[in-house]
Order: sequence, then C-alpha cells, then structure tokens
Amino acid sequence: MPITKVTNKMDATMFTSVNHRSASAYQRVSVETAVSEANPHQLVNLLFEGLLQAVGSARAAMARGDVVTKGRQLTRAVRMIDEALKPALDLAHGGDLAQNLNGLYGYCVVRLTHANLHNDDVALADVIRVIEPIAQGWKQIGSDPSVVGRVM
Repeated sequence: MPITKVTNKMDATMFTSVNHRSASAYQRVSVETAVSEANPHQLVNLLFEGLLQAVGSARAAMARGDVVTKGRQLTRAVRMIDEALKPALDLAHGGDLAQNLNGLYGYCVVRLTHANLHNDDVALADVIRVIEPIAQGWKQIGSDPSVVGRVM
C-alpha cells in the first residue's frame, strides 16, 4: 500500500514530557518504598488512600470526558477492593464486622462498575461516602498501639 500523505506533525500523545516521566517515576518509587516499609495496618491504610485517590481521579476523568483514564482508575479501584481489601478480611473469625465490610466492599464494586458503564458520578460519590468513614476509622485505630496489636 503506497504512502499517500506525509506530515511533520508529531502525535501529542506519543511522547510525554521529561517532567511528567520524572514525576511518575518518583511517585512509583515513593509508593514502593511506603509499601515495603509498612506494617500490615499501614498497608491497609495505603490501600484505602489509593482507593480514594483512584475514585477521585476517575471522577475528574469522567468530568473532562477522558474515558481511558476513567476506565483505568476504576479498574484500579475495583482491583484494590477485590484483590486486597476483601481477601484481607477474616470471614471465619471476624464476626459481624468482617461480614459487614465484605458486604460494603461488594456494594462498592457494583457501584464502581455501574459508574464505569453509565458515567454515573453519583455512583462514585456513593463509593466515597462508604469508604471514607471506614478509612478514617482504620487510620484512628493506628494511632492507638494497644488496639493495633488486637486488630492485626
């Protein structure tokens, strides 16, 4: 097939700035360091922070019509719940608390999926409304060493 048109224009999405690449690398190293140095309580705290950040980024991407970023961030949020927060629950010995958290996490996954399929910002706000108090409570537990020993 012959080339019919040649231009000197570069695709803006083909290359990223050095500053962007440097910032991304710094962020990855920062997260990797935080994870490698964290105790189990801090790891769950990092998951909550990452989950809320992913949902916030998805909301911003949805508002500006960036479908790719929205999908990427919502996939990230669902994976944090399904692959980290839910499996960390001890459903056999955790009693009502573990069962209730499992139900809330399941609800959040349904709402995240709905938000992705229907561009529903209200669904994302629901997830934030559910997760923020849990994340705050978890963070407060971490400030009391006597409680952390019993929770972990």
